[in-house]
This record gives sequence, C-alpha cells and structure tokens, in this order.
Amino acid sequence: MRPGPPMPMARPMAVDWVASPPVPVRPYRQRGQQPRYTGPPSYPAPPRWGLPALPWRWQVSVPGTAPKAGLAERMRILSGTAITLLWVAAFACGLAAVAELWRYVMLLISRSAVLSYGWLKASDALVITAGVLAPITSAVAAVVAVLWLLRARQAAAEATGLAPARPDWQVLVGLLPGPNLSVPGSTLTELEHAALGEPAHRRPRPSKLLTAWWITWVAGLLLAAITLLWGLRSGVQAQADGVALRILTDAVAVAVAVLSIKVIVSITALLSPLEDASLHRMLVVRVDGAPTPQRRTRTPDHRR
Repeated sequence: MRPGPPMPMARPMAVDWVASPPVPVRPYRQRGQQPRYTGPPSYPAPPRWGLPALPWRWQVSVPGTAPKAGLAERMRILSGTAITLLWVAAFACGLAAVAELWRYVMLLISRSAVLSYGWLKASDALVITAGVLAPITSAVAAVVAVLWLLRARQAAAEATGLAPARPDWQVLVGLLPGPNLSVPGSTLTELEHAALGEPAHRRPRPSKLLTAWWITWVAGLLLAAITLLWGLRSGVQAQADGVALRILTDAVAVAVAVLSIKVIVSITALLSPLEDASLHRMLVVRVDGAPTPQRRTRTPDHRR
C-alpha cells in the first residue's frame, strides 16, 4: 500500500487567563484621611479603669504636714532625715580616714624613695576635700540628731504621761565641751528607759547598744581633743604622729555615726512602732459603694 498524505494538525484554541484576588473573610475598609489631633480624650465622668490618686499613701497625704500628725509621727519623719545625714557624715569621715591613711603611706615611702609630684598633689587635694566635707556634714547631722532627740523626748513624755528627767536647756548645755562626755549618754539612757515603758522609780540602765555608743562617743571626743592639741607641736615626727591620730579620729567618727543610726532606729521603733499593714504596699483592688458614672449616649456617626 502506498502511504497517504499526512493528516493536518489541529490548531490550538486561544485561552484567556484571568487572575482574580481571593475573596476576603472581611470586606476591605477604605482608608480615609488620618484625623487631625484635637487634644486628649475627654470623659463625661472620671474613668474607672485607672488607679486612684496616691494609691500607696498611708494615713496622711503628705507625712508630717497634716495638722493632726502626732509627736511620734513627726519624730519618725525627723529620724529619717537624721539617719540620711548621718550616713552622709559617715561617708565623709571615712573618706577623710582614707585620705589620711594615703598620706601616712606616702610618708613611709618617702623615707627611702622620691615621691611623684602627681601623687603628692592628688593626696593633698583628697585630704583638703575630705577635711572640709567631714566637719560640715558632721555638724549638720549633729544638729538634726539633736532636734530628733528633743522631739523623741516629747514623744516619750506624751506616751508615758511623765515629764522628762531634765529640761531641754540642760540637754543643750550638755553638748558643750566637758559635759558632753556624760550628758548625751545619760539623756539617751533616760529616753530609752522611758521608751521601754520601765517604771519611773527604777534606775535607768543603758542597753548594750547604748553602752557601745557611749564608749565610742567618749573615745571619739578624747581622740579629737588629743589630735587638736597634738597639732600644736612642731617637728617632722609630730606631724607624722598627727596624721596617725587623725586616721584614728576619723575611723572612730565613722563608728559613732553608724552606732548613732542604730540608736535612732531602735528608740524610734520603741516610741512609734509600725503597724503590720503599713509594712507592705497596699493596692486598691475594688471600690465598693461608688456611684455609677453617667455615660453620654453615642450617636451612630460617632468616631471612637
């Protein structure tokens, strides 16, 4: 057989592809022009979703300024100021002790070697700076501590109903050189005796903490007097001994400041003990009995 002619191929059909986006679950919203800022939102009534003003305050809005604040409350507030200033004074006296110790070490090194000029200038700058800060901060802390002592005596008299053993002017006179060795310790012993609620006819006896403070206080006063008199001497060895005495005096001053803080904290806790509820932060969880705020009716075209 003879092969026939090839059969013609079929022409492809024209197909138009059309792409369409998927149907969204929610219809698209036309983004309009961003509204202009017109100020903070306004409410017809105070919002109930916020925290009330001063949620962590206890008893009074501003401590110490309320007219009904008692002597014990004002004494406690003043004790916080005194403690802060005593810590500052302790830091300044400690800095002075370190500066004097640095100078003493340099005196020992200078016996066999030549000192650097830069180290000498740095030592002098530190000694002068600490020598100015320590007396100023100590004086300010002492004034506030005396004010706390007078306020604490008043609070103890109010709590016990008994007048203090000595008037305030004797306490102030007892801060002069000479009487300051015994009067401050006796005054604090009497105050501690009253704060503990001991009978008035019983002889006051200082606690271990107050005894340690009294001994350190007397040692600091004696060292300060010896250091002041030793500075009147002349000679290289006298100057070196003066540096060593100033180191001891500044170190004892730090101990006096720290023990004073402990004494203030102890007596304040006796005269004005904190309640258990005030030791923890209090959070407003629910408000009962508050009136329901009136809400304005919202129009259909109102924008949120």
